[in-house]
Parts: sequence; structure tokens; C-alpha cells
Amino acid sequence: MSLDQRNDDQPIRSGEPPVVAGPSEDPSRFPQGDEFEEAPFSKWILPVSLFVATIFTTLWAGAYQVYNGPIRGPVNLLLEQPEILWSGIPFAATLLTILVTHEFGHYALSRIHGAPASLPLFIPGPPYFIGTFGAIIRLRGPIVNRRALFDIGVAGPLAGFIAAVVALVIGLNLSTVVDRTATHGLQLGEPILLQFIAWLVVGSIPPEADIVLHPIGFAAWFGLFVTSLNLIPIGQLDGGHVAYALWGKRQRTMAFIMVPILIVLGYVGWPGWWLWAVMSGLWGLGHPPVHDIHVPLGRERVIVGWIALAVFVLTFAPVPFSFH
Repeated sequence: MSLDQRNDDQPIRSGEPPVVAGPSEDPSRFPQGDEFEEAPFSKWILPVSLFVATIFTTLWAGAYQVYNGPIRGPVNLLLEQPEILWSGIPFAATLLTILVTHEFGHYALSRIHGAPASLPLFIPGPPYFIGTFGAIIRLRGPIVNRRALFDIGVAGPLAGFIAAVVALVIGLNLSTVVDRTATHGLQLGEPILLQFIAWLVVGSIPPEADIVLHPIGFAAWFGLFVTSLNLIPIGQLDGGHVAYALWGKRQRTMAFIMVPILIVLGYVGWPGWWLWAVMSGLWGLGHPPVHDIHVPLGRERVIVGWIALAVFVLTFAPVPFSFH
């Protein structure tokens, strides 16, 4: 999620301080609501067009995942069998439900706190994996205090997490247990939460067996993966917002600790963590300052913050992808 805290249409860049209200400042002096009214194209036409395109690409990706015929590329498959697109509905509907829930968690809380936000901008992707690069929301007004920063930052991951857990239970009920020697190709990592829910739903399985996820289950797995990525306590990620709201400047120390951890994980596990380490440096490890950082969040928000940290630990997979 992009927290655009300036009064224009450009996504925020790391290192640019946000416009926020200090303890002695009156938040009502900031422009609100319609004063940040967007042009019709950016307000409705662009978000809706991108969402429709993402529906198509995720349907396409879901159909390609379940295709079991002669080897061919996704473009040739769609041209030769356009009706196969409908077989991607279980995956696409589940994934988009999780992503929409995540983004509208941010959107709803930004509106509640008087920070005008764009509709989610979904980014369609190629159909070779999941068909999307996710979504962003642009804030067109200032976040006026520390509590608003926390609420907006934490709402998306927790909302998406709940949707992903529900989908995972459904998906595991529809999944198949097979002999591990019969599986090949991409293997998905198993975060702690997935192992626990699989044990509850499927039961204990022998070491020589494996679970082949139903498309709903795969979409749910990816929802958990996205949740863990967003909760990394770095810069402009959701986890960075939450950590800064909770612990102030100590968030930067947490970010400096996370980067070498990602580098080590890239060496011993999934090389993709190296890309995340580099991107973290480009985004900026620290969080832009908030003038009223010393205003207490309150007991309830602190508890929610620790819940978010627990969600990060439970959904994090050190080796999310491998090949067998």
C-alpha cells in the first residue's frame, strides 16, 4: 500500500516526510473530503479499468494452473480454448476477494480518519503464476496523527488475513493428499499457521505424503504470503507503518535487523529475499517522522499491534518457493 500523504496524485517516495499534525496543531485546519476531489478518470475510470483487467488476468492464470492437457503456453491455450477461462473462477474469485478485503481495510480506515484515499489500483500481471502484481491505494491528504497511521496501516493486513484464513479452511477441505513421489514442480513453503490449520482440517499425514492444494487453497496460501510480506517492519510497508506507530524511531533498528536476515534467507533458502533486501534499501528502511509520535496509542491499539506481529510470525515462510 502506498501512503500518499501529499496533496497531489504522485505516489509517496521513501524519505519524504509526511504532512502530519503535531500535538498542538488543530487537525481541522487540514483540507478534508471534497477539497481533495479527484478527476473522474483517476477517481473511477482508471481503478475500474485496472480491476476489470485484473479479473481477466487472474482468471487466465487460474485456468492455466488447472489445465492438464498437452503442454502449451497460456496465450496459445486461450486462443485455442477460450472457454477454459471459466475454470479459473475458483482461484481468481478467492485471490481477488482476499486482495480487495486487504485494500478496503486500508480504504475504510483512511476515510474514517479523514484522509481522502483513492480507490484501490489493481495491477494486472502475466498469466504464468497468479495474474496480478497486487494493488495500491493513494492517500490524497495528510494522516493527522499517530493513531490514524496505526489504524490505516494495520487494517489492511488483518482484514486480508481473516479472509485468507477462511479461504484456506475451504481450500484444504477441497484439496487432495497424494504420495509425495507423485508430485513435482513448484513446492510451496509451509508457515506455522498453514501447518496448524492443515492438521485441523486434513489431519496428520505421513512423511511420504503431500497435500496438492485446490485452487482456492493456493489463492489462500498466496494471501497469507502477501500478508507476511506486507507486515515486514520496513519503511513504507504496512509493517513499517505499524512498527513506527508502536515504537517510533526504534522501527528503523528493526528494519536494519531485518535486511541481513533477508540476505541470509536468500542464501540458504529462497533467492527472492535478496530482491526484497535491495528493494527495502531503495524504499528506505526508516519511516518518515510523525510529529505527535509521543501521543499514546492506547491499550487496545497496542494489543492489536502485538496481534499483527504474531500474524507476521505465523504467516512467514522462510522458503516460500522451491522446486521438486
